[in-house]
Amino acid sequence: MKRALLFAFAILAMSPAMMAKKKTPPPAPEASATEIHWITDINELQEKMAKSPRKVYMDIYTDWCGWCKKMDATTFTNPSVVKYMNLNYYCFRFNAERQDVMHFQGKEYAFRPDARANALAVELMMPGGKGQMSYPTAILMLENFQSPQPIPGYMTPGQLETIVTYFGDNTYKHEGWDSYSKTHKSTWDNGQAPDMTPPAHH
Repeated sequence: MKRALLFAFAILAMSPAMMAKKKTPPPAPEASATEIHWITDINELQEKMAKSPRKVYMDIYTDWCGWCKKMDATTFTNPSVVKYMNLNYYCFRFNAERQDVMHFQGKEYAFRPDARANALAVELMMPGGKGQMSYPTAILMLENFQSPQPIPGYMTPGQLETIVTYFGDNTYKHEGWDSYSKTHKSTWDNGQAPDMTPPAHH
């Protein structure tokens, strides 16, 4: 499912409008940080985007999600992940079950009891009312919040690397996803097979 979603996103990203987007900003001071600089205020994210457009990686999670905790403890602590994400993306951490009202792109999003999630999480995870709510889900966006695409599921550092470098390095502008995903060699994994034992929910 991830491959299909990413392929669809790649097609969207290849439109002429996307081709005209600005290049990735130069390295920032946070490149030397030891953890991902997560933004949790949607207003701060929009302010940063207005000043210096950059691609966005949204981590949509819940407090009870075991796979979310596993990804926090493994993938998001990987030094290569930390360095690359801080340099190339605005990373926004979003608890899907937050109940405050959020204002994003001129719209207001409140908690939806029927979905047990904030309306923004529902809109991003189920574009056009299609798909399903599952956690964790990554939402990748090009600059200025263009072409949001949900990528559900736990990812190892290497799996995340293939996805975020394809867009972060602007490879999507000159190479198709099928070709890139088949030939890209991970440098972020430690060479060991990940433990895919489902963690306990708490």
